[in-house]
Amino acid sequence: MLEILKAVLMGVVEGITEWLPISSTGHMILVEQVVQFEFSEAFVSMFRVVIQLGAILAVVLLYFDRLWPFKKLPAGTEEGGTLPQKILLRCDKEKWILWAKILVASLPAAIIGLPLDDWLDEHLYNAPVVAGMLIVYGVLFLVIEDRRRRPHIVKMEQLTFRDAVIIGIWQVLALIPGTSRSGATIVGGLLLGTSRPLAAQFTFYLAIPVMFGASGLKLVKYLAEGNSFTGMEVGALLVGMLVAFLVSVAAIRFLMNYVKRHSFKVFGWYRIFLGTLVLSVAFWEKVLG
Repeated sequence: MLEILKAVLMGVVEGITEWLPISSTGHMILVEQVVQFEFSEAFVSMFRVVIQLGAILAVVLLYFDRLWPFKKLPAGTEEGGTLPQKILLRCDKEKWILWAKILVASLPAAIIGLPLDDWLDEHLYNAPVVAGMLIVYGVLFLVIEDRRRRPHIVKMEQLTFRDAVIIGIWQVLALIPGTSRSGATIVGGLLLGTSRPLAAQFTFYLAIPVMFGASGLKLVKYLAEGNSFTGMEVGALLVGMLVAFLVSVAAIRFLMNYVKRHSFKVFGWYRIFLGTLVLSVAFWEKVLG
């Protein structure tokens, strides 16, 4: 039961920090100082990534109508024909174009991230790197918001393929732990001149292929290395994903409502505070041995 409660806590942390631009990795490092699973290191490493699947399902649920590229046409309509009891599907061109932009923006992270996945985990998943990235992007948010001009990209249709590629390149920087995938892509969007809600929304869309791919890769590697699941591990993983899903629904709704009326400055200051806290924890751990 204690391990399940730990999974619940991790699900809450994942659901909140995956979507707010404050770095889920930075928070996981802090939480893991207090909450340590009694599972193998290999399982915990896999759990940390695969739990994101629950968060992704929240995006699918909330934005299904905006992303599903087919329209239902009831029988008897001019477009749908006259056959009774038949429902036809028509492709929605604008949504297919949107998916093309999402996939194009996902390519840089896939091309660079896949071959470097193990190296990044081994060399960059540590407190100093995470803290540094938290602080750097916190400062970036403050600077960008201070110098921000009126956005000229306020609708998804105005986002070009070139813009999508540039945001995708910013997403590559999120391979460095502590950067925050949503933080990096939102910064990229703001620098291009997107509105805050649009930058956040496109970030949510980008998460679907990227996080599905990252979770799938981690799960395949875990099994390919000869690992298996105990009943408790399966339970912890499913509970963590379910909690991440439920909390993500609330976090996404909060962020979209918040950025319609406020800037990202509060997240910048919070990142600087969290980065300082991560460094302090790492320092005292070293001092205390």
